[in-house]
Amino acid sequence: MNHQPSADPYLPGHGDPSYTVEHYDLDLEYAVIGNRLAGRATLRIRALADGIDTLTLDLHHLKVVSVRGVRTTRYTHRGGRLVLKLAESLYAGATAEVIVTYRGVPKVVRDKVGEAGWEELEEGAIVAAQPGGAPSWFPCNDRPDAKASYRITMSAPSDYYVVANGVRTGRNRRSSQTVWTYEQREPMAPYLATVQIGQYAEHEISGCSVAVSGVVAPSLRGRFDEAFADQPRMISEFERLFGPYPFANYRAVVTTDELEIPLEAQGLSVFGSNLLGRDWESQRLIAHELAHQWFGNAVTLRQLRDIWLHEGFACYSEWLWSEASGNDTADQRARVHWGRLSELKQDIVLGDPGIHDVFDDRVYKRGALTLHAIRLASSDAKFFELARTWVHRHRYGNVTTGDFEALVREVCGRPVADLLDAWVYDEALPELPPA
Repeated sequence: MNHQPSADPYLPGHGDPSYTVEHYDLDLEYAVIGNRLAGRATLRIRALADGIDTLTLDLHHLKVVSVRGVRTTRYTHRGGRLVLKLAESLYAGATAEVIVTYRGVPKVVRDKVGEAGWEELEEGAIVAAQPGGAPSWFPCNDRPDAKASYRITMSAPSDYYVVANGVRTGRNRRSSQTVWTYEQREPMAPYLATVQIGQYAEHEISGCSVAVSGVVAPSLRGRFDEAFADQPRMISEFERLFGPYPFANYRAVVTTDELEIPLEAQGLSVFGSNLLGRDWESQRLIAHELAHQWFGNAVTLRQLRDIWLHEGFACYSEWLWSEASGNDTADQRARVHWGRLSELKQDIVLGDPGIHDVFDDRVYKRGALTLHAIRLASSDAKFFELARTWVHRHRYGNVTTGDFEALVREVCGRPVADLLDAWVYDEALPELPPA
């Protein structure tokens, strides 16, 4: 069997399609001084194919101390791939446990589509793992369709605040260290797993239908409250349009460092201190990251080529929020961006943009325009039925552009599906239907 499998041509050297992970239990200890991480990861795996005699896990830069659980004859760890040679083959449906102990100084993972993963901040650390950065801090089957539940336990100095995905189920101080435990019960892709470590304080944002909080340095609290004043209304509007918020809670983390762009993880978003404002640029990013909880996190692509299914919906949600908050209508925003795109080079296919253009802004904006074209070609009622059905039917699962095309045909009819085809598979930018 090939010891160097890949699950996605856009991310060569990541993911093993022969098995999935049902649950991760991550027991971690972090030393802020020196940026050192030690961990024990327990993975409950399930075979998807017959006769599996090797398992390949992704783990970059960090040193493997031991591998236990499933019986192995040997293991090797080279080039970010931890390859286990099994003593006995696994067959489809069989489960096993893999326990990896590891340590070292985590670093970002560099791939052809960019770099992602664990980054040291001036005061703490941040994990932004999209698309291939999860192996920078834990051994995993790094593919978005290997969704699992998680338990993340992190020991860190007590003067630091630790946030991870899901519901906090423990916070225990032990001398100079505090042990934090979080449980992410809804299935989550590895790239959406995160920990955020900083000198933060957490406070509740009242008036929301779910538990929502801000995690921010006290010195930034006033600016945060002003920037996120519309968070309750924003959540309410997106629930009206897309259906119930899909997770148990939502956190907005703000680092004291400046960040070029905000980052989404499952159940939380991360903003730099430079992104706190009431201006449209700041507010659209707040809306964009919130929308990813429905589009990207609850409903997740199967392969990176279909990134427009995440970013198109998130960008279109910006325009929907603009309209709902009394600013420019979605149609006005769409026509401005159509004009800008029409002046740029037309050499990207939305449904398969290529490794080097997968995060190009043209993919984001053309994805949003595609959704607006569907809305104009059908009706508001049909379009938002489409959006709600998309989330409800595929919640906690994985999707392809083909799945979306099928649902457009089902909800909006064949003429609209034919219109979608040109937006997704032609390089030339189609005309927007009349308002």
